[in-house]
Amino acid sequence: MRTTVSLFVGYSAYYLCRSNLAVAAPLLLREFGSRGLNKEVLGQIASVGVLFYAAGKVVNGVLGDFLGGKKIFLLGMVGAVAATVVFGLGQGVGIFFAAWAANRLVQSMGWAGLVKITANWFSYRTYGRIMGLLSLSYLVGDIVAKLALGQLLALGVGWRGLFMVAAATLAAVALLNWFGLRSSPAEVGLPVPEASPVGLFAGADAAESQPASLGTLLRPYFRSPAFLLMLVLSFGLTALREAFSFWVPTYLVQAAHLSESAASEYSALYSVFGMVSILGAGYLSDAWLRGQRGPLILAACLGLVPVLLAMTRPATGSLGPLVLISLVGLLLLGPYSFLAGAMSLDAGGRQGAATASGLVDAVGYVGGTGALWLTGVLAERQGWGHAFLALTALAVATAGAALVFYRTQERRPAVQARTPAA
Repeated sequence: MRTTVSLFVGYSAYYLCRSNLAVAAPLLLREFGSRGLNKEVLGQIASVGVLFYAAGKVVNGVLGDFLGGKKIFLLGMVGAVAATVVFGLGQGVGIFFAAWAANRLVQSMGWAGLVKITANWFSYRTYGRIMGLLSLSYLVGDIVAKLALGQLLALGVGWRGLFMVAAATLAAVALLNWFGLRSSPAEVGLPVPEASPVGLFAGADAAESQPASLGTLLRPYFRSPAFLLMLVLSFGLTALREAFSFWVPTYLVQAAHLSESAASEYSALYSVFGMVSILGAGYLSDAWLRGQRGPLILAACLGLVPVLLAMTRPATGSLGPLVLISLVGLLLLGPYSFLAGAMSLDAGGRQGAATASGLVDAVGYVGGTGALWLTGVLAERQGWGHAFLALTALAVATAGAALVFYRTQERRPAVQARTPAA
């Protein structure tokens, strides 16, 4: 319980030093607009951060498996604190670019550390449920960070003070985790939980938490059809998730004719129903499907098709679009959370879970970057109907990959080893 709470609070706190740029953006534009910082440049700063974050996912995933989950989890916090302070002291665009890129690079350590610690502490039979719970941390962290930092702005705190408060809070959480978090149950004299019998590192060394070498860590992933299919699924589901996460408020303004403030508030329906989806999908995959994730991903993608097709039609009021974005959150976010969560734990186990999640996320962010651009281009030039039609085609292709994954990788005799003894 203490491990779960520490990881949840710790990863949520990362968002204080991630969501702060979005909150402070209007103030930055006002202060530095005459010195070359406009919306285009601010977008470039954010985009460079995403690229460094994606690259860091791979590098820090590997480091997490070799250094241990607690070290990489805390190093990410310390690095994010330092980068946030540098940004807060910055006086120009160059410093902002460098500090934000460094911030996103070290922040990619957070999820790698979380996944590694989870692999050490929990049985493979509960991966879906525990990762469903921990996956809520990035939604909760973003919401709480924006609310708290917004209140500071309302109290008259400037953007520099905002960054310093965010850094100080994350530093305090890092200190608490330094004393309270343990990398594995062996550190406190508890037994090691069951390792997956069907993971890529299953066998005599499954109980080991550190790989023997870089080659033995990476080789199984690129020889595994199951893992390569996971990368395809990550590309598709992350592309869908990123497109909706970013464009929903704009869609509600232009298609549902809501005001900017109302669109911002109602766009939270997507995240709220996404939380229900994440918890429900994790429970169903463990309790009912014996650890199989493919059927839920397939059902979700097929369910998204009629919803996305409905979004290609012009809205006649605001209720329809609100219902549709809620359905997208309910169908999409739970299966999406499997990939860098439970499915990475399934594949990598205690030896390679951090690397698995890093590779999966990195490929996913490539898809997400493309989807953000393509959705914007289609919506601008041809209207929202064509944008959602393209996303429908992506959902169909992802459903095909999910069907192949389930039929070739999950419907096999070895999966029966997941079934609890009667």
